[in-house]
Order: sequence, then structure tokens, then C-alpha cells
Amino acid sequence: MTAPRIIHPQVRSVIEQPLTVGESPVWDDETGTLWFVDILASAVVRLSASGKIDRFDMPAAVGSLGLCRDHRIVVGLQTGVHLFDPASRDIEFLCDPVGREMIGRLNDGKVGPDGHFWVGSISEAKPQIEEAALYRVGADGSTRTVATRLTSSNGLAWSPDGRRMYHSDSRQCFLQAFDFDAETSSLGEGRRLRSFTEDEGRPDGATTDRDGFYWSAGVSAGRLNRISSEGEIVEIYILPVPAPTMPCFGGPDLSTLFVTSLSTDRTGRFEAGTVIAFDVDAEGLPPFRFGNQLS
Repeated sequence: MTAPRIIHPQVRSVIEQPLTVGESPVWDDETGTLWFVDILASAVVRLSASGKIDRFDMPAAVGSLGLCRDHRIVVGLQTGVHLFDPASRDIEFLCDPVGREMIGRLNDGKVGPDGHFWVGSISEAKPQIEEAALYRVGADGSTRTVATRLTSSNGLAWSPDGRRMYHSDSRQCFLQAFDFDAETSSLGEGRRLRSFTEDEGRPDGATTDRDGFYWSAGVSAGRLNRISSEGEIVEIYILPVPAPTMPCFGGPDLSTLFVTSLSTDRTGRFEAGTVIAFDVDAEGLPPFRFGNQLS
């Protein structure tokens, strides 16, 4: 096994406003816009190509978002999955896959190649317990539970051919992969690809590149891990933020990595969450959009 390459990227700051828990960056390739959320501030944020920032307050904590085919935004809130219209600021309830019996909320979510919103939950019990799950949400509000016995569902991403889905559990520190069928929105059995130590970085949000590598935010280690389809860390990007939460590819040629982070005092001094960006020798894939992807 070859030792991973260590990279110190030339990082630039994208926003000035501090975030509590920055998460779920999504690049809109049609408008050149970066969307992301601030979970505990209950806000969806839009960064335009000109640098203008628009902040949309949500009625509850927001874990993740995705783009819709009708230009709305699908959001995973504490109170369920909703559809948000940035133009009118109207928000429409779609479904609540979690229910109120669980002490937790919706967490990482992403629109898949099938046009469904795949979103997981996170246990907020103290201590956390394996009561979280991963759900598949259709544009008609239908839901299906596709994985259980999770603690902190995270790390959703798909291979370039759409035939594999990646998924992690941040608290249980593992990465797994499923065979994926976009036509039927079905998963095969999950296969563990690797486990992580705290020093390697608990696996948080993630993305994939056009060459099939999986990029995982190591939230406990201030780094981004580029991982092969076999689960081997091939590159380590050392970041200036102590707690990166999720990367996404963006920019005109999808070769800029945007990375959100959360507020922490892990290093001995408080550092607010933010969004950083840097250019990489890799190219991402445009985002999928919520709706009937195959029509």
C-alpha cells in the first residue's frame, strides 16, 4: 500500500460572516451559485458569482439541501423535508421521515442520480445511540427507510456512472458502499470500505470526482481525505480550518473545491465555522436535481 500524498492547498476564504455549523455546500452549475446551510442558525445561504450573500431563515434547524428541477430548494429540517422557493420565500412541507419519537433531526442529504432526495438522520440523545437511519424521499413526498442502526448518517455521494452509492456514519467512523440502480432507486447490500481513526478524521460530508475518487471531510482532523473506490486514502489535504464538514466541486470547470466547516475550540482557541475554496487537479460532477431524473 502506497503512503498517501500530503497536500497543503492554496486556500482562499469565501465568506466573512461566521457560521455555527456550516454544511451541505451545493454548486448550481446553471447559475454559478453556491448554496450551503448553517445548521444551528437555521439558515440557508446563497453565494452568487458576484460575491453577494443572501441568507434565508428557516423555521427549524436545517441539516442539508438539494437543488430542484423547478428551481426550488429541497431542505432537510428538524421538522421534516420541505420545498423552499428562494424567489417568494415560501416553504412547503413535503414529509417527515423521522417522526417525533426520535431524539434527533435530519442531517446530511443529497439528491441522487434517480432524482430522489436521500437524507439521513442523526441521534441527538446523550450519549448518542444507534437510532438514526437513511431515507429515500420522492418528489411526491413518499419515503422509504433504506438503512438503520446508524448514529450519524453522513457522507452521501455517487460514483460517476451512478452505479455505486457511498455513505458514512460519522460517529461509528466507517465508510460503506452500496450497489445503486437509478432506474429503480434501489440499493444492494452495504459493504464496509474502511474504518477511520480520530486522527485520520471522522468521516463527515463528502463528494466524488469524475475519476471516481471519494472526497471525505475529516471533521476531527482538519483535513480532507481523497479515497479510492477500494477505500484507500490516496491524498490528504491539510486545511486551515480545524473542523471541515463537507466538500463540493464548483466553479466554471468544476475543479474548485468548496469546503464548509463548523465552529470549534478543539485547537484551544475558538474558531468560527466558515467556507473556504481551493483549486485542485480533479474535476467534479454537476449536481442532480430533485424530481423525476429519468424522464
